[in-house]
Amino acid sequence: MKTFSLRIGTPDGLMFEGEVERIKCRSMTGDLAILADHTNYCTALGMGEATVVMPDGERRTAACIGGMITMLNGDCHLLATTWEWKEDIDIERAKAAKEKAEQMLADKNLSDRELRLAEAKLHRALVRIGVKE
Repeated sequence: MKTFSLRIGTPDGLMFEGEVERIKCRSMTGDLAILADHTNYCTALGMGEATVVMPDGERRTAACIGGMITMLNGDCHLLATTWEWKEDIDIERAKAAKEKAEQMLADKNLSDRELRLAEAKLHRALVRIGVKE
């Protein structure tokens, strides 16, 4: 299968650079997959599981939380707010974050802002747990 150049970066630095067959991730409007020769494209990323398929068929999975992805003239750049490879996710930390978010959501006196923040924290924790397990 044909390959293309992929760079994955976060505010913490470069997470991946190399040739890949495919990347699948969650955009703001749903899942998307990019293959070689994809048309020029740019969209915002949502929160979800991402999969990178290497030229040898190996699949690497990550939790991707927000950012942008662009495909321009055959090169793909993904800039994520958070990108955690499956092997780097601390499952105990994610489970603790889930419990804390659920406790926050149990408070019926939250402001709209506090409610949205607690829901986002729960969603991030669930993404990490889902990728790891």
